[in-house]
Amino acid sequence: PYMAVFGIIQIFFSQIPNFHKLSFLSLMAAVMSFAYASIGIALAIAPVAGGKVGKTNMTGTVVGVDVTAAQKIWRSFQAVGDIAFAYAYATVLIEIQDTLRSSPAENKAMKRASFVGVSTTTFFYILCGCLGYAAFGNKAPGDFLTDFGFYEPFWLIDFANACIAVHLIGAYQVFAQPIFQFVE
Repeated sequence: PYMAVFGIIQIFFSQIPNFHKLSFLSLMAAVMSFAYASIGIALAIAPVAGGKVGKTNMTGTVVGVDVTAAQKIWRSFQAVGDIAFAYAYATVLIEIQDTLRSSPAENKAMKRASFVGVSTTTFFYILCGCLGYAAFGNKAPGDFLTDFGFYEPFWLIDFANACIAVHLIGAYQVFAQPIFQFVE
């Protein structure tokens, strides 16, 4: 049922012909992104501050104890792929550059805004990764909120997952609207 609701919402927003009329959705998606990342960071700080930290070492998971050497290599590649997937901003950047006028002031402002946005995102990603590893060590889950190991407070986890859903509604439109414009 959640996927059907998501699809209906996307069909509704896809009918809006001008992407600039969806600026509220983009702003809301950005706020939701900061909200769920902040919740994840706070939930990771809690066990670290409480003294419950996971077992870690300098080389990560010990080969032969929990995983084979091949599994460790594949997990490393998967982690690099997850990082690359998180930075899917390049396709949006091309669309942004396409809509810019040639005035130097506008280009300079957009470069600055892009730099601040990517830097802030990088800061949050690194903080989430480091604090998640500090909290859970080698047993750190792959999914930041759903497998995070927290069972209380349920409402906070549910709110963070709702923030992710709202963020994805906006993100889909950011990626889909240029395609709709191209097709039309």
